[in-house]
Amino acid sequence: MRTLKRLFIIFVGFLLAATLISGWLYHHYHRDIVLPEIPYEFSIDSGSNLKQIARKLHDAGILPDQWSFILLARYQGKESAIKAGDYWLTENLSQIALLDYLIKGDIRQNKVMFVEGWTFSQFRTALYDHPDIRNTTADLSDAEIMQLLGANEESAEGMFFPDTYYFVKNSTDIEILQRAYQTMQNHLQAAWLERMDSLPLKSPYEALILASIVEKETGLESDRTEIAGVFINRLRIGMRLQTDPTVIYGLGDQFDGNLRKKDLQTDHAFNTYTRGGLPPTPIAMPGLASIYAAVNPATTDALYFVAKGNGESKFSTNLADHNRAVNKYQRRRNN
Repeated sequence: MRTLKRLFIIFVGFLLAATLISGWLYHHYHRDIVLPEIPYEFSIDSGSNLKQIARKLHDAGILPDQWSFILLARYQGKESAIKAGDYWLTENLSQIALLDYLIKGDIRQNKVMFVEGWTFSQFRTALYDHPDIRNTTADLSDAEIMQLLGANEESAEGMFFPDTYYFVKNSTDIEILQRAYQTMQNHLQAAWLERMDSLPLKSPYEALILASIVEKETGLESDRTEIAGVFINRLRIGMRLQTDPTVIYGLGDQFDGNLRKKDLQTDHAFNTYTRGGLPPTPIAMPGLASIYAAVNPATTDALYFVAKGNGESKFSTNLADHNRAVNKYQRRRNN
């Protein structure tokens, strides 16, 4: 009898304790968290586990404790459902509401855009100037950056794919560089596998060099593959490419916006008027359309083209017709 009474008391005590704990947890999880400030911005890094997230939120002054948030997420089976990203809280909210918010992933997307035809120098400037990117490569040379990425290429020019990249606030520049480099590798290898037969290009890197020239020469999308076809034709017969953008790239800071006759006659590695074949490296970051144009050019007899001044190009199969086109369209631009 005493044993039954003792068990009854224990049971009632346990039930009362469970009720009190349940009531406290309900109140704890549903009462609003007082944010350090409103609005409040914080980030969850990619790859963070639940304990790391709870610790970060607690250290930031968002959570009153770590263990109750961990318990809540595990109880709801959402331990791995929290999404990385930058969050912007505009009002106080409960732990339950916070967990739902983090699972929905209503994040602020930071982004940086790299434009087709940019040089690597312009690429680096965009990274350096972005307020939400942590710069770790400012004191490194281009070659040192390539070594840090584990790249086989010595030159960084053209090796990064122009696109819009989204990232978590305070991501490092090297993280974004790695993504852009790998994206270019993926696109370049895929295009190389789909290349036209009998191209006068020995490697994906040579295709990238040609693509960068096509990128800088193209004013109208519909002309892109035919411009590539002109350069492929020249490479096939050993004719010099004679393209202004390579000369301008070789001049670097010396170029003042006006390409002179002496510039075309002064020999350097990127002067395709004085040297045959492709230049030693790309001259810009080509987009996907230029990459595919370089390996799948239009079938054409044209060996020359000149800009009409409206974005289009006039193509010619012989020098006499080309000279007439140059006189016609250059005269129109100069008048």
